[in-house]
Amino acid sequence: MHVLFVCNGNVCRSVIAERVARAVAVEHRIANLTAESAGTRALVGFPAEPLAAQTIAGLGADPAGFRARKLKPEMIDRADLVLAMTEQLRDHAAAMAFGAWPRTFTLLEAHRIAKVTGARTIAELHRSRDNLSLVGRENIADPIGLSEAAFCEVGDRIAEALVPLLLAVAQHEQPHRDVGARPGLVMRPAAHSAPLTSLLAAQRIR
Repeated sequence: MHVLFVCNGNVCRSVIAERVARAVAVEHRIANLTAESAGTRALVGFPAEPLAAQTIAGLGADPAGFRARKLKPEMIDRADLVLAMTEQLRDHAAAMAFGAWPRTFTLLEAHRIAKVTGARTIAELHRSRDNLSLVGRENIADPIGLSEAAFCEVGDRIAEALVPLLLAVAQHEQPHRDVGARPGLVMRPAAHSAPLTSLLAAQRIR
């Protein structure tokens, strides 16, 4: 399962999600789980924002070697699942590629559906999305320019939604038909950080 994460600048929220997903793939030996990220207004070529990189390391993942990229239709075409950080970004991404809506969600939306309905495939997530009442907006705000504590809060919110979602869904999805066309590199968690499983065991979707 190939996951594409989308935010604005691709230096904070989406890169945190990308690197956490890659760490989950390594820790849980999910061979078919790969991830990349992009931004609708990307700071192309920039590394992760320093506080975002610090947050990634604190979550047990590796921020090294990252460079921001602009969201393109072909990225959406090759993704099995597109997870955006806000509803506006979700709608923007879904409109960029034909047939993308059934596999495009906000991260918090997908997590909620899986938790409430027991959905374990992307198709099940989509079938259940309109059967649930929406309470509030399912957005993760951009922490750029804010404090270290704000970045930590955003990182925790991303990880608490993403890790159980991946553990619930990734192992039920078949490998993408176009494996060779997507990034296969999986970053190992930083050696000094606690495993994501131990950090977030209480958040696992049952």
